[in-house]
Amino acid sequence: MRYSKVTLESIGYELAPNVVTAEDLESRLAPLYDQLHLKPGQLEQLTGIEESRYWDPDFRLSEGAIQAGQKAIEASGIPADQIGMLIYGAVCRENLEPATACAGADGLQLGAAAQVFDISTACIGMLNGILQVANAIELGQIRAGLVVACESCRQIVDGTIARMLEAGDMETFKHCVATLTGGSGAAAVVLSDGSFGRPGHRLLGGMVKNAVRHHRLCTWGPDTGIPASGLHVMNTDSVGVLQNGVQLGIETFNAFRQELGWTGDDLPDKIICHQVGSSHQQAILNAIGIPAARDFTTFRYLGNIGTVSLIVTAAIAEERGFLAAGDKVGFLGIGSGLNCLMLGIDW
Repeated sequence: MRYSKVTLESIGYELAPNVVTAEDLESRLAPLYDQLHLKPGQLEQLTGIEESRYWDPDFRLSEGAIQAGQKAIEASGIPADQIGMLIYGAVCRENLEPATACAGADGLQLGAAAQVFDISTACIGMLNGILQVANAIELGQIRAGLVVACESCRQIVDGTIARMLEAGDMETFKHCVATLTGGSGAAAVVLSDGSFGRPGHRLLGGMVKNAVRHHRLCTWGPDTGIPASGLHVMNTDSVGVLQNGVQLGIETFNAFRQELGWTGDDLPDKIICHQVGSSHQQAILNAIGIPAARDFTTFRYLGNIGTVSLIVTAAIAEERGFLAAGDKVGFLGIGSGLNCLMLGIDW
């Protein structure tokens, strides 16, 4: 898919205030570590993540989405009543219904004509939201749109630690360790047709691929598979996700380059990936032939913030001068399902 009328105007984000270190989590798992004869430092060694963040216990997801959305709208200079679409793309939602996007649109005081809805595609929800807004802009249906998300890991990590301690076995440890990498934060992106008089970053196009035969590799929800029944648990086959996710990433990257005409030695100048951890980052970069110097990461101090990770990482990369005007930038996300999405942006 290619775009000729879509501009990424601004990014807003909010980081959760409470820092939680890998050492903090391991101290809670001390009885299990003793039982399994594990040495402290396993989490950081396995994932490369030193710390992440939690919201306060009573913090609502829509609050984070509104805070990030306000920052993005203010930075764009586009009036809120000109936002024709709001998509909430996080894994974490406040209710099965209504859409969490409704609370966000209300808090941001969007107009009554705005399309307001949630989408759910695991960790690439914000990227999918960007595609949907971009499609509407390209078709001339709206002039501007907003994608927001807010993720919270406190509850699932607390429940996972309790589950690991109760089970007391290595098999549960292996299927739960990825959950402990979770972080919390919120992000928002404003896109427009470029008619508001401000220079932005031009969205060039994108590519999507799936390998849905692997949809059981990472699951989060009721262990019965039926809504509103049973305990919400998360299970991850980390090895399976890594191996099959990297293969899907290769296929998506190759198709993306062909779609945008980035062939031969014409690689992205910079790349921002979904922030899973050190093993995943190294594996995907090696697989697609991108030098580490072209990559920017935040997972070491923010953890894996799900849908929010890539967008927050891009914002911080720009703040620190890593993304510069004229760079050809690739956003590469892989989410459980498995789904992969890559966007090309003229920064």
